[in-house]
Amino acid sequence: MALDPIPPSNANEVREDTSESVSSTSSSAPLQDSKKTDNMPADNMELPTLESRGLTSDYRRPSIRRRALSAGASRFPKSARLLNKSWLWITGPSPPVNLHNPSPWLDSTPPIQGHSLHPKLESKVLALTRLIHRRNVWLLVILGMAYIISLSFLVRANWYLVPTDAFTGCTDSFWSPGNGCGMNGENCSPFTSDTPYQFRCPAACDTVQLLNIRAVGDREVVYQPLMVGGGDDLQTYRGDSWVCLAAIQTGAISNDKGGCASVQLIGEFTSFIGTVAHGISSVSFNSTFPLGYRISPSTSFTSCTDLRSPALAFNIIITILLFVVLRPKPIVLFWAMVCIGYWHIIFFSDPAGTPPPISNAFGTFLPTLFIVYAFWLHAFSHVLPAFDAMPIERAIWYLVPFWCGTLINVITARLPLDRLTITDIRQQPGALVTILVIITVVGAIVLHQVVWVIRKTGWLPRYLMYYAIGGAVLLVLSQLPGLELRIHHYFYPILLIPGTAFPTRLSAVYQSLLLGIFLDGAARWGFASILQTAAELARDAPLRSSLPIFLTNATNPLANLDASIVWESISAANTTREGWNGFSLLVDDVERYSGVATNFSLVALNLVATVPHFFRLAYQNNGVSGDYTRAATFYPNGTFTDPLPGPS
Repeated sequence: MALDPIPPSNANEVREDTSESVSSTSSSAPLQDSKKTDNMPADNMELPTLESRGLTSDYRRPSIRRRALSAGASRFPKSARLLNKSWLWITGPSPPVNLHNPSPWLDSTPPIQGHSLHPKLESKVLALTRLIHRRNVWLLVILGMAYIISLSFLVRANWYLVPTDAFTGCTDSFWSPGNGCGMNGENCSPFTSDTPYQFRCPAACDTVQLLNIRAVGDREVVYQPLMVGGGDDLQTYRGDSWVCLAAIQTGAISNDKGGCASVQLIGEFTSFIGTVAHGISSVSFNSTFPLGYRISPSTSFTSCTDLRSPALAFNIIITILLFVVLRPKPIVLFWAMVCIGYWHIIFFSDPAGTPPPISNAFGTFLPTLFIVYAFWLHAFSHVLPAFDAMPIERAIWYLVPFWCGTLINVITARLPLDRLTITDIRQQPGALVTILVIITVVGAIVLHQVVWVIRKTGWLPRYLMYYAIGGAVLLVLSQLPGLELRIHHYFYPILLIPGTAFPTRLSAVYQSLLLGIFLDGAARWGFASILQTAAELARDAPLRSSLPIFLTNATNPLANLDASIVWESISAANTTREGWNGFSLLVDDVERYSGVATNFSLVALNLVATVPHFFRLAYQNNGVSGDYTRAATFYPNGTFTDPLPGPS
């Protein structure tokens, strides 16, 4: 929306009371008989106009608002007066306030203990850098070339001195959830390795956690890393434990800098013991699992340090030089912020992969440039030039919030809030309080901007119109069948940045913060759809499908581990409604049976009799499983406990 924050001229403003008098005067004139032609002007005679009488065309008829108020005043006088007062408040003062460029704070220091101090820091910086500023074109070219070369070396050292297949993400493991590894885990084999496998992990993996429930035996893990074991003397982990978190917990690598280590697959292991070390906690699993592994700090790789912190310092220094020393035109500063911030996110602070998919990054870069150019036209071009005479303040008001915005993933990583969906807010502990605090802070900022800035300049009616139209469109989209509205965090800056198009310090802070948030969303996630299906939003959460029922239970338990476990057949209603035609049985979190039978003999599994064993069952449709039940447990003393209600 093309919004120009410069308030309109008051030269053609017309007071309503004047308009009323003119209307009443013209309406009191006697009507002329249309059949009479004596007093009609000749064809070549120029008719008098309102402009020739010193009046504008606004006098021809009362405004729509005036006519609506007049029509309703007789029937609802109080409501009409309230509406009139509300409209007068919305339109703001008359004449509107004309916002002037901010004056430099650092050039006018208040007296301290009776002594007047006038350091004039801004003026001194302008004087010291005047010569550089005059030759900034060549210096910009040189700095740009040096920056690109330096950035290339940083990217190379960060991603391309270690084999690509050695990079391991924060949530990578050797085992898939549910029956993802297939019958007996064959799709995740081999379970042992003759030589250690070397890997490299990124930094800051300790903030990653499960967002949906994952079953570990009879335990359900959520809102923490998936870590099973590591507490025995040899620090053995279950195969589905996240490898990088295991390396951090054992001390093989640093969470702050990432690093390289080795992992040895040891095959089947019994009784994984949970522990807490280096800020990472793991849970226990007191049964048998076909794949375990151990971490070793030994590695032959040399370039293992995650360079996100040095790269951040380097990019901050470059932007400070641009804002304070070189001081090119505002639009050059704007594009420098956009490009430096975008590629910093791609390569360092929030990469979409390990290593980053550069082809996808370039695919998103072009539409990002189009959108941020709209930001420049309708917001930044009205604010950033206002700080030309204040290089220090401009650097503070723009760079500090901008870099906070680009690092929004780091700043908010430990907040108990993942997505702004009703399900997530209800499910995650602390999410409701977090969202209320965010709404309060954002609401206070918006209220301040609306009441003390936008309204005073006379632009509030137009903003309300545009936002009402946008809100109506989103409301219609949210009602589309089979789709749910999800506002990604790249979308919030698109909504809010137009409201910062006014030359104030707070507007500068808001728009630079929002620009950084927009770049982080676009660079990390791309322009994901704001309409998604329930299945897309669920990710790996339970499907809410029907659950089968064990006939082997507490009243009819297993006699021993050589017996058969039995369950109910599929009802006709379930077959008709959901299409189930088979079953999947997990024993100790490994799929051991898939088919149409209603029982399974445990004798072939050779289960260890001295540890408990866990059974979970799901319906299947042509080999695709629905939700699994929670675990039914058989203990070494012969006790059998039924699964708790609900899916796992």
